[in-house]
Amino acid sequence: MLILGTVLGLVGAGMLSGGTALAIATAAQGNDGYFTTQTETFTVDSSAITSPNFDVGRDFGVPTGVGFDIATLRLQASTVDSDQDVFIGIAPRADVDAYLADVHHSELREVQTSPFRVDYLDVPGTETAAAPTLQAFWTESATGAGTQEIVWKPAAGDWSVVVMNSDGSPGVAVNLSAGVHTDLLGPIAVGLLVGGGILFLIGVLLVVAGAIGLGRQLTPKPHVPGDAGVVPQPPAFGRVDATGPITPPLAAASPASVLIAGGPVKPVYPAVLTGHLDPVLSRGLWLIKWLLAIPHFVLLACLWFAFLVTTVVAAFAILFTGRYPRAIFHFNVGVLRWSWRVSFYAYSALGTDRYPPFTLARTDYPADFDVEYPEHLSHGLVLVKSWLLAIPHLVLLTVLVGGMSTWAYPWRGDGGTGVGGTDGVSLLGVLVVVAGVILLFTGRYQRPLFEFIMGVNRWVFRVVTYTALMRDEYPPFRLDQGATEPVPGKAGPDQA
Repeated sequence: MLILGTVLGLVGAGMLSGGTALAIATAAQGNDGYFTTQTETFTVDSSAITSPNFDVGRDFGVPTGVGFDIATLRLQASTVDSDQDVFIGIAPRADVDAYLADVHHSELREVQTSPFRVDYLDVPGTETAAAPTLQAFWTESATGAGTQEIVWKPAAGDWSVVVMNSDGSPGVAVNLSAGVHTDLLGPIAVGLLVGGGILFLIGVLLVVAGAIGLGRQLTPKPHVPGDAGVVPQPPAFGRVDATGPITPPLAAASPASVLIAGGPVKPVYPAVLTGHLDPVLSRGLWLIKWLLAIPHFVLLACLWFAFLVTTVVAAFAILFTGRYPRAIFHFNVGVLRWSWRVSFYAYSALGTDRYPPFTLARTDYPADFDVEYPEHLSHGLVLVKSWLLAIPHLVLLTVLVGGMSTWAYPWRGDGGTGVGGTDGVSLLGVLVVVAGVILLFTGRYQRPLFEFIMGVNRWVFRVVTYTALMRDEYPPFRLDQGATEPVPGKAGPDQA
């Protein structure tokens, strides 16, 4: 449901964008109802300017003579020399070729508008052109002094537009403009808007339903004493004993508590991000992790579309009820968790060579993320958290991780440079590359560098948690370094 909804939603969004563009274009038509080009000067030494092949309908199997009542073409021409009359006409290509056989003329090949430039195909000839006004094969034509205009409804066939001096003499210098009018843009725009709106709505409903279903599977079950069927999930953080080193966690009393000497302690911020560096890392595997992680990137693109949709749904729920829908909350936390695992594996940390699992649930993977569910959220803060209150953090993170799109889409795992490098160089991206190069030549990941990289990522995910409306607590302006969350009152990295 989630994947199907994402596809339908994206297709619907594309149709809505196209319909909106067409509606704007329809409204932007001139007062006479034509889309008109600028008037430009065309000059040749030959006897005529002709258009390239103007094939209407025949490529689609429409027989010659069947009319196309879909558009109207308008051509306007005037001579640069006021003493010379201009001729402009449209006729079947075969008749124009026979008329200009052995006559020196110029065929338009390409017209560049900015800056204006014209390329011609020069067709040599020795014959003198007969006056075009004496020919009877023109479908539409106009001749005379001043601006001349022809209006033509395209019909199936192979056509050519010809501009000449009215007496057929060589040396043509004219001002030309073209315009087109169609009544189809309005109906097409309406069709795209209606169809796109329906597809987008269906896609959103499927995405929300799929997210709720997945979120319910992720919702922690309350532990009932004596119930052997409830197995506690592993926590997203490490454990520090009073006299011992950091050890992997086995269980936790609450999803966002830090265990010290066996006792739960609230972390600095209710979004808990951890990442344990592998003792031994491959020297060169990081060079191709972008390729290995492509399946994750594809699925995360769908999940992040769902994340955006469900966040909007959650915003309305918080605004009216003060509560974040529990199933949607755990789904969105799962998306962030999956994103962090891929980022930790790939180009936001390079901290492990273990391939990330394809799951939203918590696992024993060396990188994990969790957010404590809020029982109540402010009705009013939801209106200003994401775009106003978070601005100081977003400005600072732009310095640390490059572009705004990095904190908005941490699943990309590229250190802020963007897939394709569209956001420029970032401090995080440079540090990860430096760590990778050192690893390549020495086989070791520098621990101080890793701890600083973890601090930047932790800051990013705290801000994403806040802007995604999951918590009302304002993120601290702290670069909490280390593999695990800091403990309040303790100093240094890896306190918890």
